[in-house]
Amino acid sequence: MDFARRATKTVARLSASLAQQKRRGLRQLACAALTVLLIAAAAHSHGEPWPRFRGPNGAGQSDATTIPTEWTDKDYNWQVTLQGTGHSSPVVWGDKIVVTSGDAETAARYVHCRSTTDGSEVWSKSFESGTHRLHRKNSYASSTPALDGQSVFVTWATPEEYLVISLDFETGEEQWRKDLGGYQSAHGYGTSPVVFEDTVIVTKDHNGESFLAALSRDNGEIAWKSPRGAGGKAAYSVPCIYLAADGTPEMIFHSTDHGISGLNPYNGQVKWSASDVFVKRCVNSPVVAAGLVFGTAGQGGNGDAVVAVRPGTAEQDAEVAYEVRKAAPYVITPVAYNDMLFVWHDTGIVSCLDAKNGKAHWRERVGGNYSGSPIRVGKYIYCTSEDGTVVVLDAAKKYRLVAKNELAERSYATPAVSDGRMYLRTETRLFSLGKK
Repeated sequence: MDFARRATKTVARLSASLAQQKRRGLRQLACAALTVLLIAAAAHSHGEPWPRFRGPNGAGQSDATTIPTEWTDKDYNWQVTLQGTGHSSPVVWGDKIVVTSGDAETAARYVHCRSTTDGSEVWSKSFESGTHRLHRKNSYASSTPALDGQSVFVTWATPEEYLVISLDFETGEEQWRKDLGGYQSAHGYGTSPVVFEDTVIVTKDHNGESFLAALSRDNGEIAWKSPRGAGGKAAYSVPCIYLAADGTPEMIFHSTDHGISGLNPYNGQVKWSASDVFVKRCVNSPVVAAGLVFGTAGQGGNGDAVVAVRPGTAEQDAEVAYEVRKAAPYVITPVAYNDMLFVWHDTGIVSCLDAKNGKAHWRERVGGNYSGSPIRVGKYIYCTSEDGTVVVLDAAKKYRLVAKNELAERSYATPAVSDGRMYLRTETRLFSLGKK
């Protein structure tokens, strides 16, 4: 049995046992083991599911070796047209891929589940919604779903409601929904849910009373809610897990008003915070590398700084390790590989930084404008521009442009990789590439 299957079975056993754990210490120990297995599986096998925005733990990592760096239309396994348009990214579990889209005229939302084998429809569901103001680069389907192998969790929001909906993974039938109240932002909604153990974690950092919340995967009831105050700037980051020195997990969030924070994922209690590190809007998501947590903020298409924070402990407050202000991104989430951090600016300037100290190995202009984030696949970095050009670079300390590939339609999404295949999404189409 290969590593991915062993890891998946072990993860399933741990997940089942976690629901029965009553002592917090045992539960946290089991969760730490679960998180390590998920990250290790992603590092050692390309068969691991891609269950959320940017894959396991939001790291954007795959060791697949069956994805080409250059291709033409003849190289796709399949390509299909979706109903509506959207900017969300695909997610994958087993032989199914899920992606969302929306109707630009009516704001109806669509959730599509398709076969990874041939792109055929497994099921599709539609939901009515209300039109409202959006940023010109936003859409009615910018939130990426989250999967746990049994359910699909989707979120969207309007000024009147913030819906979290659970759908059966096999049939698409609605299992529950929760309305967390309206979402106030002139830019619209755009963050995504994540699954942690037996909860779905969502953020509501908006121009109003804000909070972070954990909802039961089984019925949508709120397990905990962590207040964030009112009147701040809307933030769109998607959280990730950081393993503390004692092996316990911490859920990492960032926003303008609260900086970079580590929360106890079991009760929402803030364990540490570097609160004064941002003055502009947080759109991209935190990344963990080299024992540090990275985040950026920006405005008007430009980032302010890449901020590296050393997480706090019981003995020491969180502190800023360093900042890099040159070519900092606004929307784009960086990706790490070994001791390197690849920072992709919205206007096509890419930097390779030493993750430990922020020193630049290189900084080059690849061209284009970007809203999707880069991922690392094998020894390469892939990132899709807004005009649908997939740029491929060496994931190395020496710059090399490997290839540029055209999708022939605009794209604001981040690719997904699972079982040796890459899934690319444009505004109206979905593509499968690799592992012939």
